[in-house]
Amino acid sequence: MTEYLLLAGAAFFAGMLNTVAGGGTFLTFPALVYTGVPVVAANATSAVAVFPGYLGGVLGFRRELQTFERKRLLKIIAATSIGGLIGSLLLLVSSNEAFSAVVPFLLALATFAFAFGDRLQAWARSRGAETAEGPIGTTLVSIYGGYFNGGLGIVLLALFSLWGMRDLNAMNGLKNGLSFVLSAISVVTFAVAGLVAWPQALVMMAAATVGGYAGAPVARALPRSVVRAVVIIVGSVMSLIFFARLFG
Repeated sequence: MTEYLLLAGAAFFAGMLNTVAGGGTFLTFPALVYTGVPVVAANATSAVAVFPGYLGGVLGFRRELQTFERKRLLKIIAATSIGGLIGSLLLLVSSNEAFSAVVPFLLALATFAFAFGDRLQAWARSRGAETAEGPIGTTLVSIYGGYFNGGLGIVLLALFSLWGMRDLNAMNGLKNGLSFVLSAISVVTFAVAGLVAWPQALVMMAAATVGGYAGAPVARALPRSVVRAVVIIVGSVMSLIFFARLFG
């Protein structure tokens, strides 16, 4: 019971965090590993667990999503779907040992992208380095998200900024919409492959849904500096823990 309460709490705050800024997997994935789920299954179960939270975020940001042109949105969703499927299939052929070796670096990369993303984006904009919105960048980011969901929202926000988007609420709405699409593909892939620990996943899905919906008003009201600090601290701590596990 204590383990399930821990997983539910991690999923609730992960759902909220994913809606606000991204990085919810920094909570769900380590919680699953801590309770004894093997790392590949923990990654698959974590993707399933936060999946409904993205739907809550989509509903919370539905006004912002309605501002996007339908044709444009469909093109972005298509690229996301292709990348998500490729990434999910890559996870299926990864052993626990190989995935354990790469996880600390993926966590550190996602944390670094979040911590210094604004500076990198500002530097790129100051030199006219904004990228045209196209399928290649979206597909590559989605491959990463299909393989390892950690920090996906953070990387998506960085991508949108490089496209020239500036409205943070619109960016958050699109981020949650694409994360929902990508996670739906991952959920089906992992479920068919038998990677999901369903008792843990079902508890976490319910908690993440509530957290995801609760996160939308928090995203609008909470100072961005507070959200950034929480994500960076959690991501840094989790990266250090998994590096210690790898080299310990």
